[in-house]
Amino acid sequence: MSTAVHLLGRPSIIRTSSGDAYQFRSRKSWAVLAYLVLGERPPSRSQLASLLFDEADDPVRALRWSLAEVRRGIGAGSTVDGDPVVLRLADDTMIDVDVLTHGAWEEAVTLPGLGAELLDGSAIRGAPVFETWLLSRRRQVAAASEAILHEAALGTMSRGETDRAIDYAVRAATMSPLDENHQALLIRLYRRSGDHAAATRQYEACRETWARELGVAPGPAVDFALQEELPRSRETADEDTIAATVEAGVAAVSAGATSSGLSSLRAAAQLSDRATSSRLRVRSQLALAEALIHSLRGHDEEGLAIAHRAGAIAQEHGLREEVAQARTELGFVDFLRGRYDRAEQWLTEALELAAGSPATEAKIMTYLGCTASDRASYLEATAWLDAAVDRSRAAGSAHSEAYALAMLGRISVLRGDLTTAIDRLDAAIGLAERDLWLAFLPWPQALRGEAQLALGEADAAAPLLHQAFARACQLGDPCWEALSARGIALVAEAHGDPARAFKILADARARSTRLADPYAWVEVHVLDAMCELGVRHGHDQTRTWMLAMREMASRSGMRELLVRSMLHGAALGDDGDLATARLLAADIDNPALHDLLSASVA
Repeated sequence: MSTAVHLLGRPSIIRTSSGDAYQFRSRKSWAVLAYLVLGERPPSRSQLASLLFDEADDPVRALRWSLAEVRRGIGAGSTVDGDPVVLRLADDTMIDVDVLTHGAWEEAVTLPGLGAELLDGSAIRGAPVFETWLLSRRRQVAAASEAILHEAALGTMSRGETDRAIDYAVRAATMSPLDENHQALLIRLYRRSGDHAAATRQYEACRETWARELGVAPGPAVDFALQEELPRSRETADEDTIAATVEAGVAAVSAGATSSGLSSLRAAAQLSDRATSSRLRVRSQLALAEALIHSLRGHDEEGLAIAHRAGAIAQEHGLREEVAQARTELGFVDFLRGRYDRAEQWLTEALELAAGSPATEAKIMTYLGCTASDRASYLEATAWLDAAVDRSRAAGSAHSEAYALAMLGRISVLRGDLTTAIDRLDAAIGLAERDLWLAFLPWPQALRGEAQLALGEADAAAPLLHQAFARACQLGDPCWEALSARGIALVAEAHGDPARAFKILADARARSTRLADPYAWVEVHVLDAMCELGVRHGHDQTRTWMLAMREMASRSGMRELLVRSMLHGAALGDDGDLATARLLAADIDNPALHDLLSASVA
């Protein structure tokens, strides 16, 4: 590495061979560099000039001057030129935000600007659209810093480095004190270090903060962390007994007897720690992690800790397939939480390790498709999900095929291709019913209802949405409940009862956040409906919903939902929001979204 570009905190460029720092003379040169590094695609010169230099006497000339300064700063071997403007960096150039979003946590936690604001102190005057873009990227970078610290705490905990893990967890909790998962991790770490008094103090401080700031108690994840039974038993068992206990636990969880299944899996994981077989030890822990993450809502944080540990042991003993499975689970949880860069990192690594296992590949490809879809990278998402369907059929995995088809159906709903959406969702529903995967049915059913609503068929959508909601409530799955309730609210509005629609939407949002491990996209999707109806009916809380939607979408990188929040802002009369929406939507392949933009312009 001969050049280090630091955009976190006070921006600087360090020539590592000499140790000299290069400083741009203009803040707008830093803005140009940041936009080229973090933009979704290379901008045209006219777009870049308009974005940052619109108030200059000669915007194009001002841009040329800044590009020349950027060119001098990035040094020999790197280029910035063309129209559109393309930044190509030399292989030995490091950019801190790239390490933060796409690097290993071991490298990212050493960044000097970790936790600092993007382009700190670089206010850009006379460029309101860029300022809006920068605010969005700052939120995203802050979320990425939290994710890295959380991941580092889990990673060091899995290696037995409890003191380092506590340090990282404290930093994450300080950045976002109202994040339940940060608090749960810190409490768990204090207990594992043997400092039960510190764990209790943290728990009580968390409850006080929640009561003061939110008027509610923290969710069950925090209670679980304080009450979690720590390994104590010194009992031993032969490997056949351990394997049979794992098998019994998995079967019980699959049959819906989650509590008894988890009890068996916990026992097997503890027994396996004293077994000689590393593979059995890893598989026991992976089975427990999967059950915690997928079968018992509210326990993702505990499941993550176990998956990290299983992955570390598997990697130490060269168990590629098991490393892939552990990283798949880590990627899945990051996908649910809207940490898409980290999810993509884990899942890409898992796919490389899983080559030759169609069932594992199908699951990974499905999650990669889900991640791309949440970010509105629909062409990429479709490619992954189509591949997942093929792999699922090769593996004979009806569950994976149904999941991938449902997510393909969601893409079609969002893009307004409703005939294709219905075909895909009906196929997903049929597969789930034939395979008796009743726990999954509310998801494609709710999406099927949304497709019918988009076709103007509220009466036909209503029974399906109510059925999906009833099933979701029986399962106790807050995400499925929230999505189906959203559809029911839209049916109420279509039937001329907006007051009832707003009441149901408020309940849907509350359901989506009931536990610490929700599917973040669902909450923002619910907020989108609240804003849409709020604008249409003049609800006095619409701006509050719009700002909450914008913050969540920008922190995670939900690009289409961020654009839609800007459109809601424009409808509320906010200057610059429509221009920003057009800028952010330029590379989103969604005809339905561009129709909305055209209607807003009109």
